[in-house]
Amino acid sequence: MMPIAPLMIEHRLIERMIKVMKTEAEAIGRTGKVRPEFIDRAADFIRTYADRCHHGKEEDILFRALKKKELSLEHARILRELLEEHAYARQVVGDLIAAQERYVKGDKTTVDEVARLMDMLVELYPKHIEKEDKHFFIPCMAYFTKEEQENMLAESYEFDRKIIHEKYGKVVRQLEERR
Repeated sequence: MMPIAPLMIEHRLIERMIKVMKTEAEAIGRTGKVRPEFIDRAADFIRTYADRCHHGKEEDILFRALKKKELSLEHARILRELLEEHAYARQVVGDLIAAQERYVKGDKTTVDEVARLMDMLVELYPKHIEKEDKHFFIPCMAYFTKEEQENMLAESYEFDRKIIHEKYGKVVRQLEERR
């Protein structure tokens, strides 16, 4: 299995979540109401699964390895774009959480902002995923030997194994600090 296979499988789950978020953003637009529990869960999914787990593997394993290679101008450009899109997604999710928190505190003027921020993520992810799947991941495997690919795949599995401990270690530390 190529090291990109798990990344492409993860894309399918992210796409499913984006469809759910699109439906929710449309509902917010129709009803003028935000469901804070939905925003919490969607933001957690994007932050933990899409960003920390998925983008984390891309950035910490694949992209790191690619930076050691002499990439074509096209692949170097796409790599920069992907990193910019990751940063953009992080910013939008942070803004979404902030808007949702203001909504919960009674600021109902944030309804449109919440819907707009969700729409921004809904717009970003399908294009981002298509770029990776069709124009980047597979062609970039040519930069690596079979052994390098196998090492990246093993590193990816180790990354996944540690992520749950990282997430819930942080949860416990935060709760301990609030006592």
